[in-house]
Amino acid sequence: VSAELMREILKKSRPKRLFISVDPKVGHFHYYQHVSLITPNVNEASVASGIDIKDEESLREAGKLLLRKLSCDAVLITRGEQGMSLFRNDTVVHIPTAAKNVYDVTGAGDTVIAAFTLAHAAGARMEEAAVIANHAAGIEVGTAVVTLEQLRTSLSNNRKAK
Repeated sequence: VSAELMREILKKSRPKRLFISVDPKVGHFHYYQHVSLITPNVNEASVASGIDIKDEESLREAGKLLLRKLSCDAVLITRGEQGMSLFRNDTVVHIPTAAKNVYDVTGAGDTVIAAFTLAHAAGARMEEAAVIANHAAGIEVGTAVVTLEQLRTSLSNNRKAK
């Protein structure tokens, strides 16, 4: 997506208050100012923020900086085996990984943004959408395909464990 296309998307979507989510590309973060949600992985967040993310404190700094710098509603940093962290306003919610067996991580980021956006569009709050996205990604890295039944089972098992 070019900077020009992104500007046009945001110009047309802002008056309609449309939800715009982006799985970012390193080097293009400045394209994504004022999006609703951006979903970088730890490495992408580290490069974009200029902060070496090595622990919870540096993660928190990077997430808050990206939130301010991009003026977006939320930043969801995917953290592999450490799950994901959702930054909004002055809050951060850490979501432990739902992955049981990791077969192939290819496509996990695409699964996260697709599941999050779908859940949020269907009425889930951002925190709920992040949990659903986490479960979808946990299934995807173990099987390469996520079915609705697998997602329901994973979410149900998570509720029973609490």
